[in-house]
Amino acid sequence: MRVLQLIDSLQTGGAERVAVNIANALTSNIETSYLCATREEGLLKESIDTSVNYLFLNKKKMIDFKAIKNLNSFVKHNKINVIHAHSTSFFLATIIKILNKNVKIVWHDHYGNSAFLEERSYKMLKKCSKYFSVIYSVNKELEVWAREKLNSKNVSYLPNFAVINIIEGRTTLKGKENKRIIHLANFREQKDHFTLLKAFKDIVSQFPEWTLHCVGKDFEDDYSKAFKQEIKTLRLEENVFVYGSKPDITHILNQAEIAVLSSKSEGLPIALLEYGLASLPTIATNVGNCNLVIANETLGQLVPSINALALSQAIINYISDMENSRIKGVNFKTHVQANFSANSVAKTLVEDYKRILNK
Repeated sequence: MRVLQLIDSLQTGGAERVAVNIANALTSNIETSYLCATREEGLLKESIDTSVNYLFLNKKKMIDFKAIKNLNSFVKHNKINVIHAHSTSFFLATIIKILNKNVKIVWHDHYGNSAFLEERSYKMLKKCSKYFSVIYSVNKELEVWAREKLNSKNVSYLPNFAVINIIEGRTTLKGKENKRIIHLANFREQKDHFTLLKAFKDIVSQFPEWTLHCVGKDFEDDYSKAFKQEIKTLRLEENVFVYGSKPDITHILNQAEIAVLSSKSEGLPIALLEYGLASLPTIATNVGNCNLVIANETLGQLVPSINALALSQAIINYISDMENSRIKGVNFKTHVQANFSANSVAKTLVEDYKRILNK
């Protein structure tokens, strides 16, 4: 069995992390594992296992004949029989399927705005979906949506999983040791950095030595500029730090004391799983499938989204009783390892790949 993970970029987003994690996890479970980044590379390239065969297409536009030719040649030469397409890479995968009838297409839906599915554009996706042998959805809402809207009978929920990042530590967080809060999220509106900042203003008024560290891709757009201006407006320059994308996530998390996720909308966030693997006391908004990860209060704390008061109070509770908070962090790690492991997901994928190939 030869399986190709197809992803648009290797920037540090959730879908990109899943594609790399799956490619790495499959190396010991199938004959050969492949990974193709279609449009751009990024920091996650460093995380690709040396056993994974890698291709970069440098695709420039939606229909790029050179990129199509190169990928088609790669698929034929390596006798790839399953293409596992992530997010918007489904269109290119469909073209390769049309050119190679025996190739099976699996599509993985990582859509992050699952709370706003009525706004989703899917005309092209629906047309392509008739070529998909399996659709994987990262949360239950997306699974229901795919069953109702797309032309594929084989739809299932596949939980995300995280792995310990083994990249050498390079990033040193600012602030005082044992008084750092980490927020791991790209700078997008759905991640709602502003509610977090408003909540953290209350934290600083009571605990002035604590600092907030925002790690994630900075698109340097209006959202990012407004957030940085808000830091200045609230006079938090000495307590809030922005780092951009970083490859050494595990090393960064090991420098933090508390982890937060303040999203308006989510699927099943990889960041939450990474917090668990790092044994971090965690607070997240109750959106998407965050409640499947933080399943009860022995594992962490869920708060309503867009609610700075609830978020600040949860953080204050953690800071005020760090001994109990750390116990929750240890429980959280055990839960994530048991329920969101690479081995269990890889086993499911291999079984599904075999099933569709034998049809």
